[in-house]
Amino acid sequence: MPLPSVLSARGVAGLFARFPILGWLILVVLFGGAFGAGGIIGAWSVICTEGRCPSISSLEQYVPRQTSKVFAADGRFIAELGVERRTLIRLDEIPKHVRDAFVLTEDRRFYSHAGIDYYRIVGALARNVKAGRYAQGFSTITMQLARNVFPDRISREKTIFRKVKEARVARAIEQRYSKNKILELYLNQIYLGNGAYGVETASQRYFGKSVRNLSVAEAAVLAGLPKAPERYNPRRFADRAIQRRNTVLELMRRDHVINDSDASLAKAFPMQLAQRTESGDVAPYFVEYVRQQLEVQFGKRLYDEGLQVYTSLDIDLQGAAERALENQIKAIEAGRHGAYKHLTYEAYVARSAEGGEAGTANSPYLQGAFIAIDPRSGAVRAMVGGRDFDDSKFNRAVQALRQPGSTFKPLVYASAIHAGFTPAQIVDDSPISVDQMSGEAWTPQNYDMKFMGPMPMRKALYMSRNLAAIRTGMQVGTGQVISMARKFGLSTPIPPYPSIFIGSADVYPIEMVGAYSVFANLGLRTTPNAITKVQSAQGKMVWQPPSTREAVLSPEESWLMVSMMKDVVVRGTASKNVWGAGFHVPAGGKTGTTNDGADVWFIGYTADLVAGVWMGFDRPTKIKANAQGGELAAPAWTAFMTEVYRRKPEPPDWPRPDGVVTRQIDALTGGLVTSACPSNTLTEYFVQGTEPTRSCTDPIPMGIPISADSARAKAVRDTANPFRIPPQ
Repeated sequence: MPLPSVLSARGVAGLFARFPILGWLILVVLFGGAFGAGGIIGAWSVICTEGRCPSISSLEQYVPRQTSKVFAADGRFIAELGVERRTLIRLDEIPKHVRDAFVLTEDRRFYSHAGIDYYRIVGALARNVKAGRYAQGFSTITMQLARNVFPDRISREKTIFRKVKEARVARAIEQRYSKNKILELYLNQIYLGNGAYGVETASQRYFGKSVRNLSVAEAAVLAGLPKAPERYNPRRFADRAIQRRNTVLELMRRDHVINDSDASLAKAFPMQLAQRTESGDVAPYFVEYVRQQLEVQFGKRLYDEGLQVYTSLDIDLQGAAERALENQIKAIEAGRHGAYKHLTYEAYVARSAEGGEAGTANSPYLQGAFIAIDPRSGAVRAMVGGRDFDDSKFNRAVQALRQPGSTFKPLVYASAIHAGFTPAQIVDDSPISVDQMSGEAWTPQNYDMKFMGPMPMRKALYMSRNLAAIRTGMQVGTGQVISMARKFGLSTPIPPYPSIFIGSADVYPIEMVGAYSVFANLGLRTTPNAITKVQSAQGKMVWQPPSTREAVLSPEESWLMVSMMKDVVVRGTASKNVWGAGFHVPAGGKTGTTNDGADVWFIGYTADLVAGVWMGFDRPTKIKANAQGGELAAPAWTAFMTEVYRRKPEPPDWPRPDGVVTRQIDALTGGLVTSACPSNTLTEYFVQGTEPTRSCTDPIPMGIPISADSARAKAVRDTANPFRIPPQ
C-alpha cells in the first residue's frame, strides 16, 4: 500500500524544509513505532519458547491452596491456618450481582475479548502518556489470573516483557477454557486484603457470612478491593472503602446492572463489619498453639489441603477468660490494689501511636495468662497467652518459664499424704537455716516475715506457711517430691534444692494448671489437649490425638488434698477474693507469690473445671509492694468462674470415698480428744489406717508419722536426704 503523498520523498523533503522539527518528530514516531511493534511481535513469538511460559494444561488439575479451618468445641468457626486464607466456591454459588460487580470494575469487556482488551490498552497508554508516569494498567481478568496462578513463572515487575508474557498466557487460557471457568478460578484466587484470598474467605472475614448472602453494597466493597487491597481495607480504612464502594456502585448503575433506586440505597448502606467471633479472629494465642502442634504433625499439608481442625475451645469461656484477666490487670494498673508505678498498657499504646517503641520482644507493661481446662478429659477450654497478640505473639500460657511460688506446695503436701502424713499432722513453722550443697546457708522467710510455730498440716497449707512446707518437703524427701511433680505432669528441670518446696523451679503455666486436674479428678491426671480431631477437606478422618489418663493418687489421698485446698478459698489466703467475693461453688485452689513479688498466681478448680491465672512482667520485676496472688490474681479467677456458672449448672461437691474416716482430734496437738483436752476439738479426715492412735496429751511427733502405712512410711524413711536442719 503506497504511503500518503505527504510522506513521499518529495513530501518529506518539503516537510523538512518548511517544518524541520515536526518532520523529525514524525519520523521518530514512525520508525520508533515500527521498531517497537517489531520488538513486540518478536517478543510475542519467542517469549514462550523453550518452556519459558507455564503449561496451560496444568489448570485442568489446578486447585488453589486452601487454608485449614479451625473450629471450636461446638462447631463454630474460629480461625484459618495457611499462607493464603482461601475457601473455594463454585461459580454457580456466587450471586450474579457479585460477579457483575467484579467484571464491571476489573474487566468491563471480559465476555467479548479473547484475553487481551485492545481498547483498554490504547486508553491506558494515552492516560500514562498524559500523566507522564505509569498511572493505569490494562490487565484483563484473564491476565490477572495468569500472574496469580503462576506467580513463580510470571513476575510482577512493571516491564513490557512481563506484560507480553502475561498476555500470551492469557490468550492460551482463553483458547482452552470457557469464560465461566476463568471467572470461577479468578474469584477463588484473587487477593482481597486482610489475609483473605478469594471472595468466599473475604466475605467471611469482612462480613461474617458466605458470599452467597452478600448484599449489593457488600459485593461492591469486595469488588473495589483488587485495585489496592490494603489501601481500601474496610477494617483499617472505612472511609476509603466506602468511597471506593460507591464508585463501584456507580459503575454498576451506569451499566444498568442495578437501577437508580438500588444504587442510591446501596450507597447509603452503612458499613457493617463482622465481629471477631463471626470473622475468624478468636483466641489468637490458642489458635497459634494449635497451629504449632498441627505443623509438627502435618507439615506443609496444613497450609495446602484445607484440613478441618476441631478443637476443645469453648468460645464463651474464652471470652469470659479474656474479660476477667484484662479487667483485673487494668484494676491493678489503676492502683485499686495499691500504688502501681510501672508503665500501663494504655500509656504504652499511646506512646506507640506517637511513634514510640512498639512490638518489642519483652512487653514493658504488665502481662498475664489464663488457662481453663476440663479436668475429666484434659480439654483446654480457654487460653489467654497475653494482652495483645498483635503486639506480642509470645504465648505466656505455654511458652513462659516462671516460678510457680506457693502453687507448687500442694504437690509437696500431696507427696506427704501419699507417704502417710495426715491433715492433722503437726508441722513446724519456725525459723530454719539449711546447709546447701554449695556450703552456703539458706534462711527462708514467710511472706509476712513472721513465724507461727507448730500447726496442723491443713492450716500450714491454707495459710501458705513457707517454713512448714519446707520442713514437710525435707521430711518426705526431695526425691519423692520431684518424683511426684513428674507424675503431676511437670516436665521442666527441678533441681534437688529445698527451695523447690516453695516453688523456685520454673514451670510452664499450662503444665502447672494441668497438674491440678489430679485433685479435681480425685487422683487421675489428664494431659492438657487442644485438638480433638482433624479431617480432610472431604470430611475423612486423618488424625485424632490420643487422650491420656494416669492414676497419680488414690481417691482417698486426693479427697484429703481437696478438703485441705477448699480451706484455701474459704478461710485461707484466697478467702477474701473467692469465698468472700461471693463464689460459693464447691472449689479448691492455691495462691502463689514468688519471694521477689515478680509472679502472682491463683489456680483453682471445681469438679468440672480447672482454671489458673498468672500475672507478671516479661522481664521479671516486682509488680508492686506486697504483691500477693490472693490479692492480685484470685479476683480474675473468681470473675471468670462466676460468669461461667451463671451460664451452666454448678457441679456437685466431691463425694467422700469409703476409705476416708473421721476422728475427733485436738486442734493443737493432732491427737485424739480426751477429757484432758476437750476445748480445741474438731473433726478431721484420715485415710483409713493413718488415723492417730495417740491422745492429745501424748508428745507431738514432728518427723515421719509413726501411724503411717508401714510400706509407705518405710519408703519415705529410706529416702536419702542431702540436706540437714541444724539445731535451733
